Amino acid sequence: MARVLLIWPVLLLIGATLPAFGRRSPPAFHQAAEIETLVNRAAEALEERGPAAFAEFRRKGGGWRYGDVYLFVVDMQGIVLFNAAHPDREGRDLLHERDADGKPFHQDFIDTVSRFGSGWVDYMFPRPGQTTPTVKWSYVCETHVAGAEVLIGAGVYVE
Repeated sequence: MARVLLIWPVLLLIGATLPAFGRRSPPAFHQAAEIETLVNRAAEALEERGPAAFAEFRRKGGGWRYGDVYLFVVDMQGIVLFNAAHPDREGRDLLHERDADGKPFHQDFIDTVSRFGSGWVDYMFPRPGQTTPTVKWSYVCETHVAGAEVLIGAGVYVE
């Protein structure tokens, strides 16, 4: 019995040191289920309508974009196909882009959907209209647009 009790702290310590990418369960914040539902619905819309859905995703107040929440689409090579809040990023290869802490978050998005199909990734990114990075958690899932495998995501700023 004593050995079993000693193993639990070790397992907890190991779990705390694992990389954050690919979390199957969301971080502890109230918008997690809302973000997952939004992204999963958007993935279905992309599969049905293809790139034509981008115009709908970009509109504020259209149900796809509200507050600081917006959708983004990235192909599996790291090319940003769509970003509702940052259209200047579209068409750019951001596979090797790193956040303020040096984390290659686009690679983490791709790794997450490649390994699990969907999941949560944390990184530092500025809110729309700001330049100072803050903690952001994004839920990403694999989908297809025009026959190509892509990922779609949305996130929430937690600070």
